[in-house]
Amino acid sequence: MPTDHAHAPLPPAPRPNPGTLRTAAIVAGALAVVIVVLGIISRLSQSHQTKVWTSTEAIPVVSLVSPEPETTTQDLVLPGTLDAFYNAPIFARVPGYLKIWYHDIGAKVKKNELLAIIDTPDLDQQLVQAKADLKTIEAKRALAEITARRWTGLLKQDAVSAQETDEKVGDLAAKTAEVNAAEAHLGDLEALKAFSRIVAPFDGVITARKTDIGYLINAGASANPTAELFDVSEVDKLRLYVSVPQVYGARVVPGVKATLTVPEYPGRSFPATITTTSNAVSQHSGTVLVELIVNNLDGALKAGDYAQTTFELPGDDTTGGHAVRLPSSTLIFRNKAAEVAVLGAQDRVVLKPVTVSHDLGNSIEISAGLSPTDKVINNPPDSITDGELVRLAPAPTAGGAHGAG
Repeated sequence: MPTDHAHAPLPPAPRPNPGTLRTAAIVAGALAVVIVVLGIISRLSQSHQTKVWTSTEAIPVVSLVSPEPETTTQDLVLPGTLDAFYNAPIFARVPGYLKIWYHDIGAKVKKNELLAIIDTPDLDQQLVQAKADLKTIEAKRALAEITARRWTGLLKQDAVSAQETDEKVGDLAAKTAEVNAAEAHLGDLEALKAFSRIVAPFDGVITARKTDIGYLINAGASANPTAELFDVSEVDKLRLYVSVPQVYGARVVPGVKATLTVPEYPGRSFPATITTTSNAVSQHSGTVLVELIVNNLDGALKAGDYAQTTFELPGDDTTGGHAVRLPSSTLIFRNKAAEVAVLGAQDRVVLKPVTVSHDLGNSIEISAGLSPTDKVINNPPDSITDGELVRLAPAPTAGGAHGAG
């Protein structure tokens, strides 16, 4: 039988304390406020850091170079061309055929040494004819002389008239003139015949042979300007020609020390002496042509060589001894004259106008506006302004260029 306990009612649940609920609500609200405040503070901090980072990154990063005091001398390196001291293209003075040649290219020859002989059959025939004509005219002159002598004797005896005697004497004079003309013509032909022997005009080296046995020879350069038989060059001394920019024209003068190098002898230099300049500026290149002499007794250098010429220029007196040198990348060109940016107090930019005395290519010589103690900004941004704040680039670490490990 069921008992009476199964149907007994449950005891009522206890009611929450109103004070406890209120405390929990306050705690929850406080936590929510704290979370909101922390979020706001975090966002404000992040925004401030972003602004600081943005403003920091907006400051240009620059590197510095120090002006180098200009020394008393500077090297000016320019290209040049070596030429023979004397160079003579040898042409034929008489037509004919090349009979024989005696020296090939590279041979050293002395003045008047025989180089070749030209066979001249036409000229030889003219010589034979001229000699025969001279003998004929000489015979006629001899007869005219005898006749004039006889008629002069007869005139003294009044056996002939004076008119006839004058005619015989005049005929002798005419025959004498014909003999002189024939002798001169024969002399011309003999002089031409001498030119059939091609000889060296001076001591030198055969640098070209442009003929061979049996070649048809035309007389003179006008017949064919490229038909020279030989080229002879004196190479014991060479001429060096260098085009010097106008800005250095007044400093590259006789007395300035110069040396040259050629590609075939790396590491070896040859002294050269400035002899003269053109004293004129080329309208096409804006340069002054300078001539130097190079001794070449050992034959190491060759005519036509390309040479790098170094001039040891004296210091420019116009700088007053205060010139400095900087990389060309430091210059700023705007509406004003040339300027450079210098790092001033509190990392602020100071723009200084400068006077460029010489442009040396990768570097420039500044004669006024800077001192060796200035800290010059290299490769300044195009937008850099006076008083602008800049940051210095960090110095490279010892191993930074090679990486770790």
